[in-house]
Amino acid sequence: GTWTQSSRELLQTILRDEWGYKGVVMTDWTNERRPSYDRVAAGNALLMPGHQWQDEDIIAHVRDGSLSMDDVDARVREMLRLIVRTPRFRGYQYSNRPDLDAHAAVTRQSSTEGMVLLKNERCLSDLSQIGGSQAGKKTLPLDFSQGQTTVALFGVTSYDFIAGGTGSGDVNKPYVVDLRTGLENAGLRLSAELTNLYEAHKSLVVAERRARGDNYTGRIPELTLSDNVIYRQALQCDLAIVTIGRQAGEGSDRRIKDDFDLTEDERSGLVSICNAFHANGKPVVVILNMGNAIETASWKSLPDAILLAWQPGQEGGNSVADVLTGKSSPSGRLPMTFPAKISDIPAIMNFPTGLSQGNGNRRDGGRVRRNVDYTKHEEGIYVGYRFFTSEGTEVSYPFGYGLSYTTFEYSAPSVRATKDGLEARVTVRNKGDIASKEVVQVYVSAPLGGLKDKPARELKAFGKTCELKPGESQTLTFRITACDLASFNEASNEWQMAAGTYDVQFASSANDIRTHSSIRIGKSQSWPVTDVLRTNDLWQTPTGLPAV
Repeated sequence: GTWTQSSRELLQTILRDEWGYKGVVMTDWTNERRPSYDRVAAGNALLMPGHQWQDEDIIAHVRDGSLSMDDVDARVREMLRLIVRTPRFRGYQYSNRPDLDAHAAVTRQSSTEGMVLLKNERCLSDLSQIGGSQAGKKTLPLDFSQGQTTVALFGVTSYDFIAGGTGSGDVNKPYVVDLRTGLENAGLRLSAELTNLYEAHKSLVVAERRARGDNYTGRIPELTLSDNVIYRQALQCDLAIVTIGRQAGEGSDRRIKDDFDLTEDERSGLVSICNAFHANGKPVVVILNMGNAIETASWKSLPDAILLAWQPGQEGGNSVADVLTGKSSPSGRLPMTFPAKISDIPAIMNFPTGLSQGNGNRRDGGRVRRNVDYTKHEEGIYVGYRFFTSEGTEVSYPFGYGLSYTTFEYSAPSVRATKDGLEARVTVRNKGDIASKEVVQVYVSAPLGGLKDKPARELKAFGKTCELKPGESQTLTFRITACDLASFNEASNEWQMAAGTYDVQFASSANDIRTHSSIRIGKSQSWPVTDVLRTNDLWQTPTGLPAV
């Protein structure tokens, strides 16, 4: 069909006419010699990365009349409107000397805001030797009130920390603070034996790659340790920290085996570490250094605490140490569901490399593969938490999930109608003894109206409190427009907000509704859209498939 870059219906009819967009549209980086004039006509004001043959193509089609000069003028006008709004156009004198120390401080603090505490159980026994911890106290944050803590730091990623994703998932950075350095900066003592083993392994792998002429790219393979080494650490150290790393991003898709799932080395190593340290009454903390979900249901019972640190930037090791030591309280929430198993995700059956063995397009080595040339999204609206909450399917960690070093109480829920939609309010109080922030998620269960079905609940707003001291409260207000409450009706080709009772739920996750308030809307509303299905060949049906 038509490339999205060449779809006037997409970039003009929908984006500008229906959505009211006033800015510039630019293409993705396209080096193939595709026609450029149709991209200008469609609504692209900037063609990237820019080639002389594109200039020639545009000029030739203006001259032969197949590209309107009005379209060219419209694109030029859009670019000029952007240019005159820039600081550079207004005479801003850049120094090219940014305050890098201030920027580092921002990334160190902001990454702690997004870290997600997935598990934080009570220690197994009397841990008074662990920096002053007492029996029954939760593993995190670490407490140094009675001396320095010695850490057995496992996992090659601890010494080769992942700051960002691949391709556009990364940013330029002058350095990366690994977890080893971050923990040392925080005053923890690390096992010299482990540090030497991992650093030697890292140096050997890098040297071998360079000897082959390879760049220092890709993840360093995990180091397998003997049970004797692990047990020796359990005798000498106060706790274990195990880092599990994953890398992905633009141009680097993930796999299920040994990526979504743990590798055999990771799994067996974690079991050995937990067995050894727990036998000595000492806790194990797992750090997830990645930008994605992984399988956790089969192993999350092993460690005492799990912290999802994501890919936390150049100050990552310091940021993780800030959370572990309680300098910062984790307040991030999951933006995706962690399924109990990959086959629980309905879309997995439609992927070209999915689990299905039948009803496919192509046979590779005797294995039938579905949707090789296209992907038919048979899951419909039931994507992510909408599926899991509606079906009641058990998950490992739900959408929006995240623990804190304190506890919060929700009270005084209210919702009222406004001119533009709804206003919802709830009060949050810190019931614990550690200052922290809470993320309130507002889900809405809506009436069906003229539709066959709707998800059990949908996220309509969310907000974060300020840092609440113990006993302190804050009231959050959320404004939800009528259009936000609407669902798309394919039959009538319009957005519809049905009349009926709306249950507004204030939650700590998609599966943890703390309180709620309902309101009845007596009059329905609708917002018709342009009938793109008749004119936009972006929606043409592949040969042999039923019509959309």
